[in-house]
Amino acid sequence: MEDLIKLLDENLEVDTYEVIDDEIFIYTKSIRTEATCPYCGHSSSKVHSFYTREFNDLPVLGKKSNIILKNRKFFCNNSDCKYKTFAETFDFLGFKAKKTKRLEEYIINVSQNTSSLAAEKMLKKNVVQVGKSSICNMLKKRNING
Repeated sequence: MEDLIKLLDENLEVDTYEVIDDEIFIYTKSIRTEATCPYCGHSSSKVHSFYTREFNDLPVLGKKSNIILKNRKFFCNNSDCKYKTFAETFDFLGFKAKKTKRLEEYIINVSQNTSSLAAEKMLKKNVVQVGKSSICNMLKKRNING
């Protein structure tokens, strides 16, 4: 399981995981020693707090994957920065995203070759709970349909 999570980011570590029916829940945390403030670019190693961030990724062993990340907030050490704290960010996951970028790509690829309704049914069965309107929004966001 550890190797699968490292494919997302080499600085992630698996705490534990559990399989419930057709889903796998993977509990992870970052092992970085510091993070960079997205507002000013300064690094910090002083942790402010933690919060839980949940998102979906591509299936693992035929199971829908749910990743629960113990995300950290850091203090910004730059006195010129207007933000006192910032959340750790990851390249594989957009701001406030509920799906990894690679899962979104997969959804878009499936949706380009079939109707949104057919894609919704196929994806819900094997990959991720996603609605027709979410699929349409992803396609619009990528300027595929317009």
